[in-house]
Amino acid sequence: MGSDVEWSGETLNELSPEWGERVIFLPECGSTNDEARKFAFKGASNFSVILTERQTSGRGRRGQPWVCPPGEGLAFTVIVRPKEVPTLWSRFALAAGLAISEGLDSFGVSSGVKWPNDVWVGGKKICGILVEADSSFVVVGVGLNVNVRGFPNGLVHPATSLALELGEEISREEVLISCLRRLELRLAQIGSDFPELLDAWSARCVLNGNNVRLDVGGVTRMGRVTGVSSQGELLLQTATGIEKILQANEIRISN
Repeated sequence: MGSDVEWSGETLNELSPEWGERVIFLPECGSTNDEARKFAFKGASNFSVILTERQTSGRGRRGQPWVCPPGEGLAFTVIVRPKEVPTLWSRFALAAGLAISEGLDSFGVSSGVKWPNDVWVGGKKICGILVEADSSFVVVGVGLNVNVRGFPNGLVHPATSLALELGEEISREEVLISCLRRLELRLAQIGSDFPELLDAWSARCVLNGNNVRLDVGGVTRMGRVTGVSSQGELLLQTATGIEKILQANEIRISN
């Protein structure tokens, strides 16, 4: 879909009846996560989706800007009203990353997940995910490079897109629907089904077995990644044993 064609509920409904009426399209907004929070406070139902063509204040983790040219990528947020207790909501980042990676499978792109919430292809970032919680709901924001062919200088990590990997443009509607279907499945598995989700996530983890350098609250940690705990913490083998890392500002593979 090119930038001269506008998203619409009707377009999505034709492609996938189960999702078309659940998507709220905004031609332009500051941030889909911010808009999703507004809709959630107004009573938007579980798994409502806020989709935009242009984000003027898109952001990733730690407030880093996320920029994507209109008509070339996907910027959307899913509203989730979890039944699980809030202590489990941190698992949504892993679930979302896995779902997007699986959603790309049908397009012939082999991707992996980078803890806690990125999707990579061949060592390059193709998708970023931002999960934010309120007292009664969670918003899961996704920025996915579909037909992007140029990226700004100074990125923390090299980036890629489906179009660059495949050598041709891909239907953004089809990518969206594929990812939403996987999100609906995986975001529902943060409770009793989390071991199954974690096994699938671990099989795609691009950090497993690698030596990494992490910034944890301004303190550098170094070690070899051995996996992820049952609570979604990164397991880091260091000289003093296994450390469990719940959050990190930056992670770099050092080998």
